[in-house]
Amino acid sequence: MIRRSLLAFALCLAAALSAPAIAQDVPSPPAPAAVRVLLETTAGSILVETDPRAPVTAANFLRYVDEGRYNGTDFYRGMELGAGTGVVQGGTANAPDRILPPIAHEPTSQTGLRHIDGALSMARFDPGTADGDFFIIVGNLSGFDAGRAAPGDPGFAVFGRVIEGMDVVRAILAAPKSPTEGEGFMRGQMLDPRVRIVSARRAPVP
Repeated sequence: MIRRSLLAFALCLAAALSAPAIAQDVPSPPAPAAVRVLLETTAGSILVETDPRAPVTAANFLRYVDEGRYNGTDFYRGMELGAGTGVVQGGTANAPDRILPPIAHEPTSQTGLRHIDGALSMARFDPGTADGDFFIIVGNLSGFDAGRAAPGDPGFAVFGRVIEGMDVVRAILAAPKSPTEGEGFMRGQMLDPRVRIVSARRAPVP
């Protein structure tokens, strides 16, 4: 199941093709405001904050958090795209006992959010297929924003940012990787060993 999720995300990054959104069977309730979530990992703690400008995507992430669906999952991919730049990906990896129905796509052209350093965004295949996998941006990757890779490209859905712990995120990106795991250009991007997400829980907002 991890292979399917990774391959789907890779194809999206490579092709950046526009596609119609897929309706969600069970809509998530709207996120009321910025909410902080503490990700306790085996590499250290990462404090993230959702953004109410992406209410559907933020609510989906919080549902996974509140239902404990991220506890015991992994950061499993570190895609380096240049010196100090790249993507750290983690989450449910399509595990059937963890994933929820996919959500509608909230493009950056709609939310006004951007794939800048520390941005929290959703992994997906076609728009409207995102479920429980997310990634964190290291550096500035505007090519992930809607319309930047190609005209009409839907991009990926930013829904929050890292508040504390970017040193941990950068360490994960630079962590050892398997020389053989991963298909196509993903070979060499799979973390070995994985970085476990021990727990994900809401944290107080000052």
